Amino acid sequence: MEGILYDIMIYDVVVIGGGPSGLSAAIYALRARLKTVLVEKNVCGGQMLLTGSIDNYPGFDGGISGFDLAVKLEKQVRDLNAELFYDEVVSIESTCFLKKVIAKNSIYETKTVIIATGTLARKMNIPGESKFIGRGISFCSVCDAPFYRDKSVLVVGGGDSAVNESVYLSKFAKKVTVIYRGNDLRATKIFRERLTLCQNISVLYNSVMKEILGEDYVEKVIITNVKTHEDKYLDTNGIFVFIGSIPNTLFLPSVVVDETKYVIVNENMSTSIPGVFACGDVRKKRLRQIVTAASDGAQAAISAQNYIETQVEIS
Repeated sequence: MEGILYDIMIYDVVVIGGGPSGLSAAIYALRARLKTVLVEKNVCGGQMLLTGSIDNYPGFDGGISGFDLAVKLEKQVRDLNAELFYDEVVSIESTCFLKKVIAKNSIYETKTVIIATGTLARKMNIPGESKFIGRGISFCSVCDAPFYRDKSVLVVGGGDSAVNESVYLSKFAKKVTVIYRGNDLRATKIFRERLTLCQNISVLYNSVMKEILGEDYVEKVIITNVKTHEDKYLDTNGIFVFIGSIPNTLFLPSVVVDETKYVIVNENMSTSIPGVFACGDVRKKRLRQIVTAASDGAQAAISAQNYIETQVEIS
């Protein structure tokens, strides 16, 4: 109706993503008395939810599950009276003074944006993979390990995640075979030591998965030796893939990223767009751990606060 003015909610900070970096950013922003909303596509926790046991996060003697840590962090955010919406952000528009975070169900106007969208599990892109995702192929041992009790499974990968999750799977599966293309696992020493203690885990080196076969569910795979180029068949009940991640940056066409699409930031978590910050696994960095993600989130929130205060002084 003409003549009626509607109040438009303008936030100080919109945090995109509810993983450890986004939750940490929200905590610091809320404690700084900034009007903050956190927008998460699925559920809070991010990749942390896929980890059965976290024993390198400070303060938890004996470790903590990724799920339990996510619950604690989300509760801390909610206890600070955060606004938390489940929605998928599709783009960000920036003007001199305000940003628009455009999601599928809402539009959020804000002074600053913190991108904490994390990564997606990288796929093998081989014949049969797309057919059997959810029917024998998994990217989450915590989610699916109980389905493979007393069965044989394959794990693809040789880094910390692959080895750590293989150890977790060994508690359920009768046999775990790790498929790795290199001569030696890339995982850190402590994870490799744990793997050697598991009698039902073996490693197939210099090997890659070539094709996945079966009717309704995974039944067998073709493995290729990268040195001899010989193929062989392996029977299996399931495949767990841990070969790295892809950053969630497709909705950020105007933010400068590197050749692998990770967001480039400075030490203050500032991106190429003033007032837009990025933290956690989505940014270009060497160490991607929960503790560094939380640290990134804290820095991003403080940088957002400083940016807002600077803009007020200028105006």
